[in-house]
Amino acid sequence: MTSRECILAAIEHRAPDRVPVDLGATPSSGISAIAYSNLKRHLRLTQGQTRIYDVVQQLAQPEDFILDRFGVDAIDIGRAFNTEDSAWQPTTLADGQPAQYPAWFHPEHQPDGSFIARHKDGTDIAHMPAGGTFYDQSCFPYLDGYPADFRNLGDAMGKILWAALVHSPWDHAGDPGFWDTLRARARELRRTSDRALMIVIGCNLFEWGTFLRRMDNFLMDLAAEPAQVEKLLDALMEKHLAGLAKACAAVGDVADILRFGDDLGTNGGPFMSPRTYRQLFKPRHTMLCDYVHKHTKMKTFLHSCGSIHALMPDLIEAGFDVINPVQTNCRDMDPERLKREFGRDICFWGGGCDTKSM
Repeated sequence: MTSRECILAAIEHRAPDRVPVDLGATPSSGISAIAYSNLKRHLRLTQGQTRIYDVVQQLAQPEDFILDRFGVDAIDIGRAFNTEDSAWQPTTLADGQPAQYPAWFHPEHQPDGSFIARHKDGTDIAHMPAGGTFYDQSCFPYLDGYPADFRNLGDAMGKILWAALVHSPWDHAGDPGFWDTLRARARELRRTSDRALMIVIGCNLFEWGTFLRRMDNFLMDLAAEPAQVEKLLDALMEKHLAGLAKACAAVGDVADILRFGDDLGTNGGPFMSPRTYRQLFKPRHTMLCDYVHKHTKMKTFLHSCGSIHALMPDLIEAGFDVINPVQTNCRDMDPERLKREFGRDICFWGGGCDTKSM
């Protein structure tokens, strides 16, 4: 089987001729820049560069010779962007190793060794402490309460680090002709590679609530202000469906998998009861999956960290084809149990390592 055939066979519950391998097909299955540099040093590989394509999580974009060496079967369409040397600038990792940042990223180095990233209007939106390996969110636009309406939701979202410091290809989303360029580059990537192609589009719902209100406030809102939460989710869905429609039109017949994201679990269980998930989030997740399945042949992939065993029946009913990462150190997330109970209905992408502490 080709890599693409192997991936699709696994998702469709057909036996592939080997276990598919992923390294960096999404930021949710990526490798930190420090770990990547250490890997190359261990292998005595001196060619290429450690390029940090996801600056928030400080993730490296694996190079072609690494993908080949480890038999990686899936890639992110975003790697078709920022291919020129001029798109990058030098930086230094926390352990002193050299790396490269996107040319547009200019964090401010503070006297104490920390870094601050700002929105274009000067708002402080993200911090990385001295010696840190990722950026923390520092701006919560709805921290003091919800607005009277959501006409300016886009402006608020733009001050969240995940949107303001976005990875490729979305760092080019404002370029003239972006959707045509995305399609052309995705088609060329498919022509030149037999790996499965992933398009990463968040459409997060629960997480956007936590990004805007902060985790503690939004968790209380789920119980105390469900009507307000629904208004926010409806406004988010309007934006998500508009973006999803453009992505599906551009690459729905080119990409194999579309990755959604929403971290629904803690170490010990879901952030919310299944009842709350069914009321607030499941209908909207269903709408997203239905749109993809109706308008494309792409598989729907949900990244959700933590213990989500209690939500699995609902996630399956919502229409997700793939769940990632299978956080094995969390409660009720034993791979054998998950496979036994849900393996006929959904594909598990991950579970081969302890993603929290190893």
